[in-house]
Amino acid sequence: MPEILVLYYSTHGATRQMAQLIARGVESVAGVTARIRTVPRISTVCEAIEAVVPDAGAPYAELADLKECIGLALGSPTRFGNMAAPMKYFWDGTVGDWLQGSLIGKPASVFTSTGSMHGGNEATLLTMMLPLLHHGMLIVGTPYSETALSNTTTGGTPYGPSHVAGSESNQPLSADEKQLCIAQGKRLAQVALKLAVAS
Repeated sequence: MPEILVLYYSTHGATRQMAQLIARGVESVAGVTARIRTVPRISTVCEAIEAVVPDAGAPYAELADLKECIGLALGSPTRFGNMAAPMKYFWDGTVGDWLQGSLIGKPASVFTSTGSMHGGNEATLLTMMLPLLHHGMLIVGTPYSETALSNTTTGGTPYGPSHVAGSESNQPLSADEKQLCIAQGKRLAQVALKLAVAS
């Protein structure tokens, strides 16, 4: 069965919860399933600090996951308007895929979590799109036909789902944020299946 890669990095758990909701949306579409993966932390210390297999949660992503899946949902917490370093490190290692053009034409969406309402969530979503565009991927946003996008008083953007976690990173996802994650996963899966049939 075709799969959508839901690739995320999470520090306090909110981005992981968003990934799980997006995966739920993906799997609400018949004929496709979600493959959830994460990336390890990185360190300035020049020796491995993470186990080869995580103690809990999703397995670590491999470059093969990108090639094998028909679409991608990419998530990271916000770091000064950009994706977190571990996710950036992963994408810096995809030059081989770029040279081969293995991601050209695949649909992708992005999602993020921030500590505050204006903490750079939209900038992060936009900057996360840049490596995807360089790979020739097709960006799938969130249309305003999703009523939660107009109603939300927390996270949610047309660029992709977002969450406002609060200064202590302990605010639960709002109903609107959850709805937008599920809707984004469903939309991404629908687009990916249409593109897979067309190619």
